Amino acid sequence: MKKIKLFLHKLTNWEYWPYQIVYFPVYFQYLYYAVKARSFFFFNASNPTIKNGGFFMESKKEIYDLIPQKYYPKTLLFIKNTSIEVVKKSIENNQLNYPLIGKPDIGLRGTAVKKIDNETELTNYIKRADFNFLIQNLIPFQNEIGLFYVKLPNERTGTITGIVQKEFLIITGNGKNTIRELLNQDPRYQFQIKALEKEYPNKIDELLPKNKSINLVPYGNHCRGTKFVDASDKISPKMIDTFNKICDEINGFHFGRMDIMFNNYEDLENGINFQIVEINGAISEPTHMYDPKHSLLYGWKELTRHFKYMYQISAHNKKNGVRYLTFSEGIKEFKKHHEYYDTILKF
Repeated sequence: MKKIKLFLHKLTNWEYWPYQIVYFPVYFQYLYYAVKARSFFFFNASNPTIKNGGFFMESKKEIYDLIPQKYYPKTLLFIKNTSIEVVKKSIENNQLNYPLIGKPDIGLRGTAVKKIDNETELTNYIKRADFNFLIQNLIPFQNEIGLFYVKLPNERTGTITGIVQKEFLIITGNGKNTIRELLNQDPRYQFQIKALEKEYPNKIDELLPKNKSINLVPYGNHCRGTKFVDASDKISPKMIDTFNKICDEINGFHFGRMDIMFNNYEDLENGINFQIVEINGAISEPTHMYDPKHSLLYGWKELTRHFKYMYQISAHNKKNGVRYLTFSEGIKEFKKHHEYYDTILKF
């Protein structure tokens, strides 16, 4: 019965539908732009300093290196098979403190992102990581948004086209139910139980004391149970001006979503008390569209609107000397992406 209820919940809430359906109209738009650009891989020119424009196989560390250090947490890159002793020594020398965040250098929708609370968990993460990975300080702010920024190369300033506020998978105890039982009270959280069983095998069946809250997934990923809420009403001229100044400091960044943790919107408007979790380039979605209050038609409108921006930016950058990927280069990158996809899913 529970499986039927979950199936019906997925069926009646398009935010859970397969991307092949959600992106249906974009396929035709993409083909139109590909013919117009005479390139299947025109999107790599959208962000010239990011590998493949940020569409696939882009290194998070290379993107961090484009951002002034004051805007993101201290981050260390480790190559696959780096010894546990070397990782621990590097963390100590660079004065990173627990809790930490471990994540793949090349990300995949939140896969293998993990909060690390102690040396034992760090050791386990390193042993399992069959890929290059990052270790970084946990950002101290409690709120997270995805802020979509667009700037045409021929214009002096850009704009914020949408903001998504992220509601983490946080549950509050009543003194009567276990964590598992509390998760079962919300379909959004029920989808996460199998993953959480692996994450917290000795904790998921514990009784949660009354009024005690616990954040089971401390990073805002929709695939991991985060609810996306459209907060585009928070966009103001002052916030746009602030992020124009910030993005001017990020060489070659024209199109994408900045995932940001922050204190409050007033501070964010003033460019204080925030850090950038990461920047997603050409592959970025306008994730404010996934607010449950929005219809699929609204989602299609936002997708096609942003895809048009990406094409316009790529075309302008092409005129300014940025080269599109050739067909053979693009196919090679796609093959690398699929091989990497198979690897990271084993984590």
